[in-house]
Amino acid sequence: MRYLSQRYTAPNRTVMAVLTDVGTEELAHLEIVATIVHQLTRGLSPEEIEKSGFAPYYTDHTVGIWPQAAGGIPFNACEFQSKGDPLTDLFEDLAAEQKARSTYDNILRLVKDPEVADPIRFLREREIVHFQRFGEALRATQEQLDAKNFYAFNPDFDAPVSCPSCSE
Repeated sequence: MRYLSQRYTAPNRTVMAVLTDVGTEELAHLEIVATIVHQLTRGLSPEEIEKSGFAPYYTDHTVGIWPQAAGGIPFNACEFQSKGDPLTDLFEDLAAEQKARSTYDNILRLVKDPEVADPIRFLREREIVHFQRFGEALRATQEQLDAKNFYAFNPDFDAPVSCPSCSE
């Protein structure tokens, strides 16, 4: 949702396209992760649920898919940001992709089942590609900036105001 929200204030069509493409692909990633969770939890016995530490989740959601962090914190819109400043947004996007890659690295350290690890490896590879695409988008944005204003302010909103009476 972060990328799809940020696309509206993208500084050019190239950056808008990157945000649209990656945002759309990330929705597919959610489907992949939800499918893995569903496949791992369907048909669990009450004993298996209890033994796995899944009982609190099960109590509230049975085995329905309800997105949340590994620590049990549910997903909400606070997880993403859209500032309308392309530099701020793209740096946040780069960080988000690195954090996702790190999470997949951690999952791969814990999971040995190839039916889980293989799709996680694929998702990890896609996060690396997304990071590279956001780097390209950042370069495209920086090339349009006035060197004197680099990182100092948002040129769309903080352009110098001309005052006809001030020049008298």
